[in-house]
Amino acid sequence: MAHFYLNEEITEIEVGARAQLTGSEARHAVTVSRVQVGERVLIGNGAGLTISGPIVLADHTLLEIEVDEITRELASSPGIWLAQALAKGDRDELAVQAATELGIDGVIPWMAQRSISRWEGAKVAKGHARWEAIVREASKQAIRTWIPEVGELVSTKQLALLAAHTRMIVLDPTGEDTLTSLAPETDRDVVLVVGPEGGIAPAELQMLVTAGATIVRLGTTVLRTSTAGPAAIAVLNAKLGRW
Repeated sequence: MAHFYLNEEITEIEVGARAQLTGSEARHAVTVSRVQVGERVLIGNGAGLTISGPIVLADHTLLEIEVDEITRELASSPGIWLAQALAKGDRDELAVQAATELGIDGVIPWMAQRSISRWEGAKVAKGHARWEAIVREASKQAIRTWIPEVGELVSTKQLALLAAHTRMIVLDPTGEDTLTSLAPETDRDVVLVVGPEGGIAPAELQMLVTAGATIVRLGTTVLRTSTAGPAAIAVLNAKLGRW
């Protein structure tokens, strides 16, 4: 399998042209992956465009290929978004990483009532940047043509507003229906809502349901906040024909 790297600045390019990696991407390719002249690599722009070709120049700060193949992939429709509650340790980050590898189209950091981890003040920008780095690296590992978008931090009230124009599915053990029992829809994006370690507070559940969300459960067990979202994404991938 060819090595895959990202250069978000590539928008339009033709076969026969040369494309470059610079900075940290080039250093990783040359000094860590140890790619050499003549080897083929893939370069994506994170927005559906992927190019490939043999390496013609490999330096610590610059890698250049001669493009001989170009592919373009449309964004998934409907999209699947994960509204992940902030969680202690790295559990929310583990959820975001796995969700990216499984094909999520976007993630939304949610500061739920019972979130032990809090993004406040300078932590908001720092946390957002951290999630962006996670989805970028996970996209490279999974060789994804589209990098998931990281939304702005939302409160429960702000999250509830999204239910007006999306199919919001709240994962909670109290749900009467299972995720597999839901009929697939293709006319609205899906927003999966996953609570923190202590679960979603009753008042929050009521607010989301009132806004139009549906509460469902995943089987008969209670999953960690780091695994519930990825498990649900796998189910939706199958139901929507992605897998």
